[in-house]
Amino acid sequence: MSNSTGQGNLKYSTGWQCPSNIALVKYWGKHSNQLPNNASVSFTLSEAATRTFLSWEEDLGSDALKLKFIFEGRENPAFEGRIRRFLENITEPYFPFLKSGHLSIETSNSFPHSSGIASSASAMSALAMALCDLETMITGMTPGSSAMLRKASLISRLGSGSACRSVYQTAAIWGELPSLAGSSDEWALGLSQEVHQVFRSFHDDILIISPEEKSVSSSAGHALMEGNPYAPARYKQANERAAKLIAALHDGDLDTFGKITEDEALTLHALMMCSDPSYILMKEGSLSAINLVRQFRTETGIPLYFTLDAGPNVHLLYPDEYEEKVSRFISSFLKPLCHEGRIIKDKVGDGPVKIS
Repeated sequence: MSNSTGQGNLKYSTGWQCPSNIALVKYWGKHSNQLPNNASVSFTLSEAATRTFLSWEEDLGSDALKLKFIFEGRENPAFEGRIRRFLENITEPYFPFLKSGHLSIETSNSFPHSSGIASSASAMSALAMALCDLETMITGMTPGSSAMLRKASLISRLGSGSACRSVYQTAAIWGELPSLAGSSDEWALGLSQEVHQVFRSFHDDILIISPEEKSVSSSAGHALMEGNPYAPARYKQANERAAKLIAALHDGDLDTFGKITEDEALTLHALMMCSDPSYILMKEGSLSAINLVRQFRTETGIPLYFTLDAGPNVHLLYPDEYEEKVSRFISSFLKPLCHEGRIIKDKVGDGPVKIS
């Protein structure tokens, strides 16, 4: 954080690091302006994160946003175009001060593209946290940590739906549930206080089955839910599962957690297969990994579970106490299924961090 009040224009800067998240109950299908058709629940990750630095310099003669964008140390016109459109949409209603200055953004990821980790979630949440922090410096208004997180969650959602969950530590829910006070379609709600100790140090090892771009984007997949004949039943099912999963997270119920998490992963991909046109994002290696995980769990009794996002890469979720045994299993049986033997190791994490 910095600001200058000497001769010349005012200048402010800040930096934030925000993680990605892995959905346990899936968000699939939306309406209006990035509003979900069902509630979703996620673990916040630790190692997979985006670092974003903002600097803003006052220009009283300006009446339109001026932007400089750098990604991974160089210009990226495609990413800059998306960020510019996002900023233009949120400036007037949420950050009008942006019009009277020059905004510079430098951002980078701790993980590579097409790695099975939602880069848009970490990127948009980091940008939203930095913008909200910048706003407090420029306006002098300090909204309080909970209000700032809620606004950052709302802003994140407008850029990427799942990003709204990344501003909270440990776990979060996005989407209104009648049984959960404070839950909303507009922003996510942190669940950290509701999570049993066993889940706070959960591992998420990601098997990179394929690094290729998906044949159908998530945006296109969401749109195809509009004509999916199973959509209404799905949205009802997801909300029921979200409520049950939150109870399992609170109670430390590994069996219920594992069943819901795995059922959700398979339901997500079943919905893709039932879309019109239908499509399949899992690969042969994805199915092989799933079968091996189930066999390992049956033979050992170790609570190792899988989930998938909208792609072929498999996330392996398990308690910290089983790390050694699970790592040996992964190395011996699952690593050969991965592209160039690649596995990304992550854990449940503490959410956004302000950086200098």
